Amino acid sequence: MFGVSKPVIGMVHLKPLPGSPNFGGSFRDVLRFAVEDAEALVSGGVDGLMVENYWDTPYSVYVGPETVAAMSVVAARIVDEFGVPVGVNVLRNDAVAALAVASASGAKFIRVNVFGGVYVSMEGLLLGNARKILEYRGRLGLDDVQIWADLRVKHAWPLTDIALTDEAKDLYERCNVDALVITGRRTGLPPNPQDLQNVRQAVPDAKIIIGSGLTLSNVQNLLSLADGAI
Repeated sequence: MFGVSKPVIGMVHLKPLPGSPNFGGSFRDVLRFAVEDAEALVSGGVDGLMVENYWDTPYSVYVGPETVAAMSVVAARIVDEFGVPVGVNVLRNDAVAALAVASASGAKFIRVNVFGGVYVSMEGLLLGNARKILEYRGRLGLDDVQIWADLRVKHAWPLTDIALTDEAKDLYERCNVDALVITGRRTGLPPNPQDLQNVRQAVPDAKIIIGSGLTLSNVQNLLSLADGAI
């Protein structure tokens, strides 16, 4: 998809969108800021971009139509202008909304925080529903849109005491994800290198993406254990 062996994906963190408690009142300002952010990232050499409603705090587990509409406009503009693969993540865990945005914008992949299993978060229970998401992707004719699923997503905790490697196997072998995203426990924290090694051994054919915490000081070590980074 990206034309390189280990892509680096730049995040376009959207300002608060219409419907968010902190929305500033001008969607044009949101769009302008996002385009400027994307331009800076692409000029800096990233291999792809991901659009995310990062500043829509406090998050809702599932979003309203106003969020889907706004993110579709932004994602379509970025897809049209920058010539790199674009992904979508709709926080907190709305994969159906992300696929709807991809359908309208031409985005090539989505990120799903909880694709299978049950996690506890500040927003409440995050329920995986792989079957529903895959069926919806098929109905939209988006079978070529990849699904990147978080493994032990940050800012959330699993309800069951399942081993990391068992969860990785279930996501990859039983839920049909295209890539596993591994993060630190909070935004900006890197994943444990041992976790990357363990998951690689458990599912050697899976694509492993670093989800947070990549820096100049750890990039060589972390990317030697993964297939790309956000």
